[in-house]
Amino acid sequence: MNITVFCGASLGANCIYREKTIELGKWIASNNHRLIYGGGKVGLMGLLADTVLENGGKVTGIIPTFLVEREISHPDINELITVDNMSDRKNYMVDMGDAFLALPWGPGTLEEITQVISWARVGENDCPCIMMNVNGYYNYIEDFFNKMVNEGFLSPDDNKNTLFSENINEIEEFIINYRKPKIRKYN
Repeated sequence: MNITVFCGASLGANCIYREKTIELGKWIASNNHRLIYGGGKVGLMGLLADTVLENGGKVTGIIPTFLVEREISHPDINELITVDNMSDRKNYMVDMGDAFLALPWGPGTLEEITQVISWARVGENDCPCIMMNVNGYYNYIEDFFNKMVNEGFLSPDDNKNTLFSENINEIEEFIINYRKPKIRKYN
C-alpha cells in the first residue's frame, strides 16, 4: 500500500513530534508499505524518509524543481520525481496514494490534507484520510470539523471519513476497515 504523508520541513518545538514520526516510519516499513512524501531531507519529512529507509522500507519523493535547486531534496530515497510546481507535486502525491496521513504541519500541510479530505466529499478521493493528532496538535481542527457538522456544513458520515488519532494501532484499524464514501449528491 502507498501511504502518502503530508508533513513539514521543520521538526517542531516538542520532541514528541519526532518520536511519533519515527514510530510512523517504522510502522510503514514493517508493514511493507511505500512512503509517498514531499521528497525533502529536512524536518519531519527527512526524519520520516530516513526512518522508513533505515527499517528496510521503500520511499518515493515528489519535489518541485525550485526546491531541488535549493538542495533540500533527499539524496538517498528509492525514487525522486521532480515536477514543475507545488500543484503538480500534490497531484502526484494524491494519484499515488492509497491512504493519506498528515503529521503536524505548517500551512502547506494544512492545505494538502484538507484538500484531499474535501475531494472525498465530491468523489475525487475514495481513500482514508488521517490527521495524526500528536500532542493534541489537531484538536482545534477536529473541533472545527465537529462545528461544521453542528452548523450543517458537513454531514456526520463525511466527518467519520477523517480520523484524528496519534495511536498507530487505531490508524491501522481505520485504514483496514475503511469504507469508501458515497459520492455526495446535491438537491
